[in-house]
Amino acid sequence: MMIALTGAGISAASGIPTFQAQPGVRRKLTRSFADKHPAEHREVIRQMTEACRQASPNDAHYALAEYHIPVITMNVDGLHQKAGSAFVLPIHGNLPDIVLYDDPAPLYPTAFEWVLRLGEYDTLLVIGTSYYTAISVELKKLAQRNGARVLEITEDAEHQVRAFLENNHVAKNSDELFFARQNGRRKRE
Repeated sequence: MMIALTGAGISAASGIPTFQAQPGVRRKLTRSFADKHPAEHREVIRQMTEACRQASPNDAHYALAEYHIPVITMNVDGLHQKAGSAFVLPIHGNLPDIVLYDDPAPLYPTAFEWVLRLGEYDTLLVIGTSYYTAISVELKKLAQRNGARVLEITEDAEHQVRAFLENNHVAKNSDELFFARQNGRRKRE
């Protein structure tokens, strides 16, 4: 079984810049900044919304959808859903409802529950994340503690994701295996 954990790097090829490519944007997405500078905060959100609406999924998004890989995403861009992924957990919200830094993230516990289903012979495929995001680090550690492999694709996700899935003969039914485990039937697939 496999779960993907995705960050901004997966959407870079779709024309959505990462925070690393936009110095200072991360601090403008905090609750404290929004409260102190509401007009500037709204403008940042408007620009993000426009970039996301103009973007189209790239082959990394499509590959995850075609292989039915459940996705935990830190992105708010909606590209996994546009690509056809059926099981997406947007832990930082969606464009109309973004979880700001300093705000509680109500889907974090669900992300931990998903990763807790991974065990020996399973994989957490981490795509386009950085070590700046604590949740990414915590989910990777949890997967490793449970015996799952943690594999990372940090560059060229648009090409590397499909190549990884094909070269490793990943089954195109990871969602079925995932939800079978949710119902308590843990068996070796």
